Amino acid sequence: MNSGARIMDGTALAKRIRDEVRERANRLRSRGVEPTLATVLVGNHGPSLAYVRAKNKRCDEVGVRTVQVELASGTTTNDVVAAVERLAGDASAHGILVQHPVPTPIDRRAAFEAVPLLKDVDGVSSASLGRTILGMLAFVSCTPSGIMRLLSEYNVPLEGVEAVVVGRSAILGRPMASMLINAHATVTLCHSRTRNLAEQVARADVLIVAIGRPRFVLGEWIKPGAVVIDAGYNEGNIGDVDFDAARLRAGLITPVPGGVGPMTIATLLEHTVQAAEQQNLE
Repeated sequence: MNSGARIMDGTALAKRIRDEVRERANRLRSRGVEPTLATVLVGNHGPSLAYVRAKNKRCDEVGVRTVQVELASGTTTNDVVAAVERLAGDASAHGILVQHPVPTPIDRRAAFEAVPLLKDVDGVSSASLGRTILGMLAFVSCTPSGIMRLLSEYNVPLEGVEAVVVGRSAILGRPMASMLINAHATVTLCHSRTRNLAEQVARADVLIVAIGRPRFVLGEWIKPGAVVIDAGYNEGNIGDVDFDAARLRAGLITPVPGGVGPMTIATLLEHTVQAAEQQNLE
């Protein structure tokens, strides 16, 4: 039996990415360009507020300016779209993040679609997703982009492997599946209504879970030696995979916290600086 999977350290890799981002941000500042990330936050959803605080802290550390537009829970879809459109027309705002989840009854898709492609650093618009599916240049949604960096960092081969993605959201599961397909993996996209989910998971050489249910994927489902990426985060620092049991079977595994989470924010910072560079070509 496996004595324990190797841990994929997202914290260390994210730090290296932030160090590179800091250097790029400094170069922009030397040219009089202040890389700026604007966030539109609706309501007072606890996890969203925590994420925004963490994001703002990391922005400060690497020299990315933050602008925050806070809207009350009763805000209309039109008001949210108008706020995004104002930022879209502001040349000093290089990246725009509409913090999700957006509370109902706001049409979050309308809000996402108001973000122009060049400023869509979180890859939430249909234009960004479409380009991701086709393998075209775009800012890919930050979490799947960060996961791909982790897989590359640990030299995980993707060509021809069986990859299973559990979760089908437009900001994680679907772009993740597309990126894996573009890397020549054979991909099965599953979700909470998939029949015989345990059997699907058991086939995976590479398993990526983002279903939003604590310890939903059991250790006994894991194929021996598989690479397990847990993109879930639940109350109490618990992922979507039963880590202790899965670690006994997997070859590589991400912890929660310290795996995917740091990579998501690091990727957002990298995208923001890249957007500032693209919008201020010499």
